[in-house]
Amino acid sequence: ILAYAIIRSALGLLAIRRVWSMTRSAHTAPQTLEYKPIKKVMVANRGEIAIRVFRACTELGIRTVAIYSEQDTGQMHRQKADEAYLIGKGLPPVAAYLHIPDIIKVAKENDVDAIHPGYGFLSERADFAQACVDAGVRFIGPTPDVVRKMGDKVEARSIAISAGIPVVPGTDAPISSLQEAQEFSNSYGFPIIFKAAYGGGGRGMRVVREYEELEENYQRAYSEALAAFGNGALFVEKFIEKPRHIEVQILGDKYGNVIHLYERDCSIQRRHQKVVEIAPATQLDPHLRDRLTADSVNLARQHWLFSKPYNAGTVEFLVDKHGKHYFIEVNSRLQVEHTVTEEITDVDLVHSQLRVCEGRSLPELGLKQDKIRINGYAIQCRVTTEDPARGFQPDTGRLEVFRSGEGMGIRLDSASAFQGAVISPHYDSLLVKVIASGKDLPAASAKMSRALAEFRVRGVKTNIPFLQNVLSNNQFLNGTVDTQFIDENPDLFNLKPVQNRAQKLLHYLGHVMVNGPTTPIPVKAKPSPIDPVIPPVPLGEPPVGFRDVLLREGPDGFAKAVRAHQGLLLMDTTFRDAHQSLLATRVRTHDLKRIAPFVAHSFSNLFSVENWGGATFDVAMRFLCECPWKRLQELRALMPNVPFQMLLRGANAVGYTNYPDNAVFKFCEVAKENGMDIFRVFDSLNYLPNMLLGMEAAGAAGGVVEAAISYTGDVSDPTRQKYSLDYYLKLADELVKAGTHILCIKDMAGLLKPDSGRLLVGALRDRFPNVPIHVHTHDTAGAGVAAMLACAEAGADIVDVATICPTMGHCVTCRISLEKVFDYSEYWEVTRGLYAPFDCTATMKSGNADVYENEIPGGQYTNLHFQAHSMGLGNKFKEVKKAYVEANKLLGDLIKVTPSSKIVGDLAQFMVQNALTRAEVEERADELSFPLSVVEFLQGHIGIPHGGFPEPFRSKVLKSLPRVEGRPGASLPPMDFQVLEKQLRDAHGDEITPEDVMSAAMYPKVFQEFKEFTRTFGPVDCLDTRLFLDGPKIAEEFEVELERGKTLHIKALALGDLNKAGQREVFFELNGQLRSVLVKDTVATKEMHFHPKALKDVRGQIGAPMPGKVVEVKVKQGQQVEKGQPLCVLSAMKMETVVNSPLSGTVAKIYVTADSTLEGDDLILEITE
Repeated sequence: ILAYAIIRSALGLLAIRRVWSMTRSAHTAPQTLEYKPIKKVMVANRGEIAIRVFRACTELGIRTVAIYSEQDTGQMHRQKADEAYLIGKGLPPVAAYLHIPDIIKVAKENDVDAIHPGYGFLSERADFAQACVDAGVRFIGPTPDVVRKMGDKVEARSIAISAGIPVVPGTDAPISSLQEAQEFSNSYGFPIIFKAAYGGGGRGMRVVREYEELEENYQRAYSEALAAFGNGALFVEKFIEKPRHIEVQILGDKYGNVIHLYERDCSIQRRHQKVVEIAPATQLDPHLRDRLTADSVNLARQHWLFSKPYNAGTVEFLVDKHGKHYFIEVNSRLQVEHTVTEEITDVDLVHSQLRVCEGRSLPELGLKQDKIRINGYAIQCRVTTEDPARGFQPDTGRLEVFRSGEGMGIRLDSASAFQGAVISPHYDSLLVKVIASGKDLPAASAKMSRALAEFRVRGVKTNIPFLQNVLSNNQFLNGTVDTQFIDENPDLFNLKPVQNRAQKLLHYLGHVMVNGPTTPIPVKAKPSPIDPVIPPVPLGEPPVGFRDVLLREGPDGFAKAVRAHQGLLLMDTTFRDAHQSLLATRVRTHDLKRIAPFVAHSFSNLFSVENWGGATFDVAMRFLCECPWKRLQELRALMPNVPFQMLLRGANAVGYTNYPDNAVFKFCEVAKENGMDIFRVFDSLNYLPNMLLGMEAAGAAGGVVEAAISYTGDVSDPTRQKYSLDYYLKLADELVKAGTHILCIKDMAGLLKPDSGRLLVGALRDRFPNVPIHVHTHDTAGAGVAAMLACAEAGADIVDVATICPTMGHCVTCRISLEKVFDYSEYWEVTRGLYAPFDCTATMKSGNADVYENEIPGGQYTNLHFQAHSMGLGNKFKEVKKAYVEANKLLGDLIKVTPSSKIVGDLAQFMVQNALTRAEVEERADELSFPLSVVEFLQGHIGIPHGGFPEPFRSKVLKSLPRVEGRPGASLPPMDFQVLEKQLRDAHGDEITPEDVMSAAMYPKVFQEFKEFTRTFGPVDCLDTRLFLDGPKIAEEFEVELERGKTLHIKALALGDLNKAGQREVFFELNGQLRSVLVKDTVATKEMHFHPKALKDVRGQIGAPMPGKVVEVKVKQGQQVEKGQPLCVLSAMKMETVVNSPLSGTVAKIYVTADSTLEGDDLILEITE
């Protein structure tokens, strides 16, 4: 028995030695090769990896076959193959590529002799590899047994342990319940990580740091793994904090030859998905590199003893901060980041896969370990259609523009990256892989940065701005990143906004072509086709003007210089009040800027140019879609020598309501910083407390204070005593006492007749001999010039003029060149034709003396006429004007200027619409539903009128409504600008300026709409006015200057038919290239049903953070929810996202169900607080 045992033992030792000898010879001795060429390859995948394999096959003379789902009919990978076949008909998008019977059927029917699985989908499914073998089709990858073992991460761990490779503590088998996960966490503590047992790429991977998160993350990981790999099995590991993720590329053949192609650093990850990969790993200890590569090769050879693995694979490790490495998994397939290894080793991995599958050995292919060398560095950036600013939420849509970065050292692997491609929510968000090579990491980084900067992707959001921040980060450039790099560098999310100006302009032009003007057009007149000619402007700086006096002497010295000036000074109102009166305040910055240099050079002796404030502020945003602050800044740069004047509505600043006192002060401060000089302060009721606040705010900002007395009535008529000469003199006394630098008479309606002007100005001059007097009027009745000359004779220092009556041309004694005035007038006459739809002559053909009766301000006259037309009262405008007189009397005979004039106008139109007389209104005041502006006036919201409120009319209208006592703004709490700025940054990003904050403070809703407009269409102030208002004609060619040296050449080509989504495709030629945009037809879509969108300014409306499908709705209507509670789960691009409640409240209504397909911002549910 003993002898038998010894003999048996010896035979066992001989057998072991024989196996070892065979193993060694497999690596050293020549083999008899079993070569069987491949003639046709199918790629059981889609996108860029399919095209990558097709290209390699073509280079080797192998015919290619693509498969595609119903959703992928337009994808490039099927066009790149020699043949392409539909699979998974009727199946969901991902399921189609997981349907093994269909894939095998197509392969057999079309004489495919090898299938390449790519990565993802079925690449790590042993049953697919076995199905290929059973069908007699070669699987370009390891044997089914190896795929099974390596795909099962638990078994892979066991093999690694048996090979003596350190592993992270984890479960020995896939877990089947939440309880097992709880038991593991009880043993090892938190944090732990769930991983999909049968797939990678970050799918089904969730880190859990607290017990309370365990159940939710288990469910999400299981669901993701099931959706991505067809199997939801998970295993659990202890999570190692802040490791480096290093992987080693290996390559084996059928004869036991195994080599490594060095390592890659894949530490830059988001949600466990690699974002940037580097080869080789930087600052890696050479001894650690040797251990990593040796362990990887030994692991593959250990496998070969039992399963004969061959083809490409990757062994992945975590390396902790002490340099200790842990095996995590083997990917027995090609990796997404295989490209960087190819670049540094000059080994084509796909060629190698194909040749090995044919039966070639690695030595025969020239692939021996001692021949593999590292040459420089390579970086791969995965450009994805994800929005970093919104947590990398996938974006979908149509690629309107795609232009890539190219050049020396740049490689692009892409599939659907072309103009017109549709990015769907069904698949991975990868758009293109960009690979940069260089002699070292800084050189490769520089090439990558340059290439990314050249990219132009429009139509969907991308992660390019984020990648650019990574590449410029010092920690990255020093090569010291770990897997927490993104989480620990929040500055990576300080994203430089993508301008996208050209494409946004095309969207705007297309929108106007399809839907008409964005600003309301009151009449059918079209802009003139004739462009104005800009008069010649001398080179060099403009002459010294009155602003130089202001900057040198300050406001007090400036006022003295004005008073001491010999002769009449002029203020040009063409830049504001003139076009408010004649062109409904619609003149754009574009046309003001073009003539501004001429004004600076030709009219340097102007007292000032009135160009800002009043109605222009909100109209700029509301109707002209431009920033009023940018207008001020640009005009200031073009006219540095002429003082600017603005209209400040006292305590109402540039608004129509009351603001906290600190808001008025802050507004004046910011206006002064942006170039404003003179603040003409008025109040629509001459309510002194409101005026004093505005004066104090303007003075505190360092501006010239010009207190304006709003004029009405007739001081020369002894029968009209409410607004008598004594009234105006007493008011002037208070204003001068308050410290005004200049005293102004603001005649808004043109009621100041020549005799009245002489009387009023003469009295003011006698009482205030040292205070400059400024007179402003309108020429509604045609007597404006005579009135201004009379005021000048009586002692006025400054009068207002424009290129339209009262004109500069009439003021021939003011030391202004008539020739220059003619050129100036000609420019504005032609420019005025561009605004034909808004021109007062469209509805008012001549001056009208009935203004002495109705007292309608010049700035309101045309606007009121347009309003009457829009309300269907155009043929009753005469009645409206008569009603205006009666409404004024009802309200107690007001001074009429914005906003009091609007109140009278609203009441007048209300009376005409309802066929009410003054007597009927007084009699039925307690039962009528008056316009809100009338009610608020009677409550005291804009101040107290001279002589008090009309009674009993006021009491009958208000009944029990509250009344404001004293100055309306005095009781308002201060505005918190820091809170407002934070709210704006949260809503619109970090590009918010102090000027934006003030715009939002004055007009919150208008500013919100303006920002939404610019987000969609960009800045449109670079467009010619005719294009802005009316859009281009088909076949029209034109140029748009975005900035100096950047000009777009555009041609409008065609307008498409309505599609199922209610859109029309509009075609352009931009800089010689075809571009198109999809524009929603707002008229047509009224007939169609669309899912409602969540309104961003309504806090309780919860919108979809990304396009995708609803996996689960976790709440019910009427249910109470807490802030942060999960509401529903969305799935997009195989990644699931939990939508949490941003507030506590009650679920009022749910708009979705499970399996609902949503677009971004589609309304999910409403919550009431």
